[in-house]
Parts: sequence; structure tokens; C-alpha cells
Amino acid sequence: MMANQRNQVSKADVQSTELNKLPVEGENDTEFSAEEAAEVFSENQNANNNQQ
Repeated sequence: MMANQRNQVSKADVQSTELNKLPVEGENDTEFSAEEAAEVFSENQNANNNQQ
């Protein structure tokens, strides 16, 4: 039984493994609102107009 103990990882090792971390809310959000899109679009339009 004791030999098996050495082959197991600790709780800290498991929790610090990238695949076992809890997802950060909103980090991988690909959705955005129409308002956000319109705002970015108008900002880009203004930037493009200023460059010409």
C-alpha cells in the first residue's frame, strides 16, 4: 500500500494544473453586443477618416 502513495500527485499539484483550473468568467466570451460593435466601428471610421 505504501508504494502506491508515492505515485499519486498532491492536491496542490492537481489544482495548479492548467487544465484543472476553474474558467475565468467572461475570459473566453466571444459574444458582444450590437452597441459595442457600433461603438468600435464608429471609432475605427473616425480613425480612418483622420488618417486620410
